[in-house]
Amino acid sequence: MNTQRKVPVSILTGFLGSGKTTLLNRILSEEHGKRIAVVENEFGEVGIDQALVINADEEIFEMSNGCICCTVRGDLIRVLGNLMKRRDKFDYVLVETTGLADPGPVAQTFFMDDEIRAEYALDGIVTLVDAAHIEQQLGRSDESTEQIAFADVLVLNKTDLVDGDRLDRLETRLREMNRMARVIRSEWADVSVDSVLNLAAFDLDEVLERRPTFLEPEYPFVWTGVYSLDTGRYELSLADGPDPAMSLVVVPDQGTEDSALREGAEWCVRRYAEPADPVRPGDEIALGKHLNLQLDSPGRKSFFLEVDTQARVGLFAQHTAEEFDLQLSSANGATAPTTETGGPGVNGVVPVEVERTWVAQHEHDDEVGSIAIETDGDVDPGRLNAWLGVLLRERGVDIFRMKGFISLAGESRRFVFQGVHMLFDGQPDRPWGDAPRRNQLVFIGRNLDEQGMRRGFEACLV
Repeated sequence: MNTQRKVPVSILTGFLGSGKTTLLNRILSEEHGKRIAVVENEFGEVGIDQALVINADEEIFEMSNGCICCTVRGDLIRVLGNLMKRRDKFDYVLVETTGLADPGPVAQTFFMDDEIRAEYALDGIVTLVDAAHIEQQLGRSDESTEQIAFADVLVLNKTDLVDGDRLDRLETRLREMNRMARVIRSEWADVSVDSVLNLAAFDLDEVLERRPTFLEPEYPFVWTGVYSLDTGRYELSLADGPDPAMSLVVVPDQGTEDSALREGAEWCVRRYAEPADPVRPGDEIALGKHLNLQLDSPGRKSFFLEVDTQARVGLFAQHTAEEFDLQLSSANGATAPTTETGGPGVNGVVPVEVERTWVAQHEHDDEVGSIAIETDGDVDPGRLNAWLGVLLRERGVDIFRMKGFISLAGESRRFVFQGVHMLFDGQPDRPWGDAPRRNQLVFIGRNLDEQGMRRGFEACLV
């Protein structure tokens, strides 16, 4: 019976720098008798959190270059599916989201995907709150508000940085935002494991009562058009649009009912999680594959689709048809398309039988981005301190989060650092040993000067 029980899953969330990795390390280092698989997601092209997690027997899986609540949802499904092949090695899963994630769509995964729902049970959502910076973050970020609203447990962290009266006012504000959550105060995320795991706290009915749209999923594509096609060859043409490329998945046997569109959409979530194959103008479009149409040449661009048998096909596209003036037309050997009234399509253009725009409720601030600096060599401590001092004084408000490790000249151990806004903390870590001495730094913030920051750090090298 034990092997047939669903695996409990906790979602660990909180805005950038709230202490998620600190809590994760605490959980992994305590004697609690659980075998935990950890799934981490990071915002940016370079993943660094796994290197900041202590050595442990637990399995750690990392997903980078995306937000787990957007295009990476398919990656989460894939990782959780692969985990089930090693079911005998763990009995609990922790999903640590990026600090810019809305936990709602993450939680949706455990209810929207049939295979995941059969194997996993969402135990609870734990949100860490940075007592020193949360009021500032709430005024500038929708994500921090969503993270608090969805929590089953709120860990009010870094209480040592805030005086008692302000802390009381802050806790009152948190309770007003989420009256159902339990609030725990902490320093350095020092909370008992029992207070954040095995909660059995997530109640879907309760969430639906508070937010009826909770099970309205978000997708990595924006528009779907369904076309009825006879056997033959078709031309997909697009004009200049907002991007030099567009992701696309063509579903070969797509129904037109709402339930069929949903099934096709969920199927495409997994396809969008796969690397996209680049397709140049004039090339063939493969069915059922994640493609990236290259649209960087001027004027209209044409791609070709071969249909072996009469069928409905669904185009699940990154943009709406209007943004690129997308048209599907008959080409060599295709029967003349017809309209809904039975007449021929205008100039051979195939009419859309059904179309739907998938409106995402969650959008990231376009001004927020990440900068990754990776370079070999040793760093002069004096130059590093001077550079960081100027950087944090001038741009600290816009730097939400910084983290990484540095090779300091004359130091046998790597130097690990973390920071939030103008607060910076660092300490020596494990010895370099035979590993190559390398610097990896990640900054997440608003309107960051990548070239200037890169030049500033490189000037610190010996």
